[in-house]
This record gives sequence, C-alpha cells and structure tokens, in this order.
Amino acid sequence: MSASSTALTEIATPSAADPQGAATALQTPAFSPLYQQIKVLILQSLQNGEWKPSAAIPSEIELATRYRVSQGTVRKAVDELAAENLLVRRQGKGTFVATHAERQVQYRFLNLVPDSGDLRSEGPAQRRIVDCKRTRASAEVARALAIRAGDAVLQVRRVLSFASVPTILEDLWLPATPFKGLTAERLTGYDGPMYALFETEFGVRMVRAEEKIRAVLPDPEQCALLQTPSNTPLLSVERIAYTYNDAPMEVRRGLYLTDRHYYRNALN
Repeated sequence: MSASSTALTEIATPSAADPQGAATALQTPAFSPLYQQIKVLILQSLQNGEWKPSAAIPSEIELATRYRVSQGTVRKAVDELAAENLLVRRQGKGTFVATHAERQVQYRFLNLVPDSGDLRSEGPAQRRIVDCKRTRASAEVARALAIRAGDAVLQVRRVLSFASVPTILEDLWLPATPFKGLTAERLTGYDGPMYALFETEFGVRMVRAEEKIRAVLPDPEQCALLQTPSNTPLLSVERIAYTYNDAPMEVRRGLYLTDRHYYRNALN
C-alpha cells in the first residue's frame, strides 16, 4: 500500500461490535497521506477514551495489523502524535498516552519563566482559589467555547504565587456540562496541575491552546489580589484551550507580573 492515496481509501476502523476494526470502513479524502489517515484513527480512539491518559497504547505491530497498513506508516503517525505531546515514547517500555500529571508535561501550558530561566527552581506555584461559581456565558465567552450565549458555564478565579509572591491572576470559563461537580473545594484540595484534574476526574484533556498577548494596567480589584500598585504594567494572556477534535473547552484570561519573570514561547 502506498504512502498516499490517489483514490478514496478505505481503512478498517474499530466499532463496538468489532474492536479490532475489521468490520467497519472509513472513507477518507484522496489527498490525505496514509499516515495522516492513521493518525486520525488513533486520535479518534484517544478522543473516545479507548486509551486513558498514562496508559500504554497497542504496539506499532498491533496497530499496523488493526489498520491493515505497514508498521512504518503507523510509526510515522505515532511520531507526529508524540511531537504534538499527545503520546509519549518510553525507551524499552512502549508508547503511552500523555498526561498532564507527568512532570515534563505540567509546564507545557505555563510559559512564565523566572529570570534564572528555570521554572522548576521556584518549585510548584502556590494556588489560591478566589471563586468558583456557576454563571451564564456572555456572548464573547460563548463564541469562544462554541456554545450559545446564556448557556451555563463555570467561572473560576485563582491566584498563583511563586516564593509567596502573587504573580498570576487567572479567570477561567468552562462549559458547565463536562465539568459538572467542579467546586472550589475540589480545586483547592487537588494536589496537582489544574489540567491534570480536568483529565483524571472529568475526562477532559487539553491538547493545544491559542493565546493573545497584550500589555494592560490592572483595575483596583486586580491590584488587591496581586498586591501591586495601580500603575504596574501587566501582561494579559487570553487563552482558548482545546481538547481532541479541536473542541474548545476553556477560556482563560491571565494577568502576569513580569518584574521577576518573562514570558517564553517556543516557535516551530
């Protein structure tokens, strides 16, 4: 089978009745390289929860048999998913579903770095949940979350401190249905990254994010929470985080103090 298709290609995909994928066929566009088609099928399994975070996925040989393609085609698909931090290869052990509970993943969405250049030198951030409440989505939040204005959302406000110095003030909006049962007490009591909590307790894994950055001045309430004068310039970071299949699951607005830190982004 060639690396790319010149006509509609049918690839076996799993079903409830036939988990090995022999019964059902998926038609894909002719211009899609074969490894990309396999990547889509693996993503579908991840999205459907067939393989949970931190769990091993089948071997390349098993996946090649399942999808009726060569092992090299599977390897290329898995390589891309690993490069996108969705899978993690472990030498001699296999390939695993990435999880925000892993140390190397915990800092993937936190780009504020101390002037020393080593985020880990400060240790974990101290977190204070200011509020967690159910409210109605504004038109702006609804548009970002692909829901209707007025739909129920959870709004969370928290302060992150480093070395006991308030450094980040965040406001989050989450669609209410996937996060039913999320409370300030659960957020406070969870000893780990917030995205790991979303993943382990609500089955929502954030896989990518888009951000907009600008400089702003804080309002009086923000000054009080960050313990900073009103004329202090802050970095405003507006983020939309997505789960599998590019479904938006979080709107986050963060205000960052940058007198002892800088915002770092790696561009590919």
